[in-house]
This record gives sequence, C-alpha cells and structure tokens, in this order.
Amino acid sequence: MEKREHLRIPMKNLWVDIADGVGFSQGVISDVSRFGICMTGMPKRLNGDAESMTVVVSGDVGRFTMNVRTKWYTHGGARRFVGVEIMDVPRDWVEFVMNFEAVLHQEVKGEIRL
Repeated sequence: MEKREHLRIPMKNLWVDIADGVGFSQGVISDVSRFGICMTGMPKRLNGDAESMTVVVSGDVGRFTMNVRTKWYTHGGARRFVGVEIMDVPRDWVEFVMNFEAVLHQEVKGEIRL
C-alpha cells in the first residue's frame, strides 16, 4: 500500500547538491512533492542518518536552497536512492511544485497532451 501523503511529480533536468555535515555530494532529482524530494545517484558515503542536511536543487527552472531530513534510503549497486522531507518549506518551492501539479491535473483530465 502506498504511504505517500502528497502527489509525486517526476522530474527531468533537475540536480541536487547536498551537504550532510561531514561531506558534499551530488545527485539527480527523480521526483518531488511540496514537502519532499527523491534523489538518485547519491554515493553510499552520504550520511543518511544525519539529523538535517542542506540541499541546493537547481536546473533550468531555478535554484532552491533548503534544509531536509532523511525519511528513507535504499541501495542500488554503488549508489543510493534517498527520500527526504523538506523542513520549513520555502514558499517559492511550493509555488514551483504547484505549477507542475496543475499540469499533471490537466493531463489526467485529458486537457493537455505533451
């Protein structure tokens, strides 16, 4: 059964830089929601147990700096998939995600074909 509370929106061309308090890593954003991010391609050395981490999400759509905490992680070979919860969600992030939610909603209704 799906435990997610908020709609996940698949992303392309969105990257993440993350500082875990010990080191610095880079990865790719798989999907986002208003309150969370799924990151892929993270190295295993990333401290997923850190109480909080700082992420910088960037791409053609802009740049967002946020504090996050790990909700889950899985290993896939030499890389890790990490799901994080955004702490003190910035208003510009919510607006960014809401724009994509509107597009997905219209696609489901058959109003838009990409």
